[in-house]
Amino acid sequence: MIVVTELTKRYGRRTAVDRLSFEVRPGVVTGFLGPNGAGKSTTLRVLLGLHRPTSGSATIGGRRYDRIRRPLREVGAVLDADAVHPGRTAADHLACLARSNGLGARRVRDVLARVGLTDVAGRRVGGFSLGMRQRLGVAAALLGDPAVLLLDEPVNGLDAAGVRWLRSTLRALAAEGRTVLLSSHLMAEVALTVDHVLVIGRGRLLDSAPVAALRNRGATDVVVRSPRAADLATVLTGLGASVTPGVDGELVVVGLDPAVVGDAAARAAIPVHGLTRRGASLEDAYLELTGAEAEYRNEEGAA
Repeated sequence: MIVVTELTKRYGRRTAVDRLSFEVRPGVVTGFLGPNGAGKSTTLRVLLGLHRPTSGSATIGGRRYDRIRRPLREVGAVLDADAVHPGRTAADHLACLARSNGLGARRVRDVLARVGLTDVAGRRVGGFSLGMRQRLGVAAALLGDPAVLLLDEPVNGLDAAGVRWLRSTLRALAAEGRTVLLSSHLMAEVALTVDHVLVIGRGRLLDSAPVAALRNRGATDVVVRSPRAADLATVLTGLGASVTPGVDGELVVVGLDPAVVGDAAARAAIPVHGLTRRGASLEDAYLELTGAEAEYRNEEGAA
């Protein structure tokens, strides 16, 4: 399990992480979310021993990363797709990592096959696309068959097939009981991949919740479609609902449950061709949480 307790990291006068505490449990994919400058990458680097905390602690399996004798066997990480010497081949890069942690050549072949790079194993990394370098980073993270995975923006540069492959891979690893922490700005992909989210802003924890629970906190509405949309709008407005016309006879109704909308249409003998409750998206819930914490804003004030 990953445990971060009262973690603070300062660079001169700037506080990147501010008394941050959270836990990441095995068996689920946890999303690590926050605006640019929120402290996500700094936290991951402290967890991996690349930065020393100003105060507080960050442990993996009850130990600091620098106390783990053969770290690849316990923790796999993808932080920077370019952190590979461009003159090395993919196979040589992984072989060096494997030897440093007492792993054999067979494991290198296994992870190259798992990430789909077997055919280019002998090519120099300098000629790889960003997506191929991301796959190589995932291969390095999986090399020691670790129980914990930390990934910072791992889908950058992946094509649609690669994104789907990574999603299914992470979910399968979590299903095996591993601990998976994923940082990403792509809300649509996060919503499909993760089970639980940690949301931070300006170095502080804003929320920790299952994805479904976070979405359910947002506003919900009802979308109803009818060939007599104007008549139905009049009926629903009379019941106190806020009704906004959509396209193709759709109405967006706020303030009434779907059952009430359907019953009202039936009493008025108005046909209904579609009736759906629509909850807030993960993106909506995330923006509501982080709106006041964004470091960079456009002129309208949105993050």
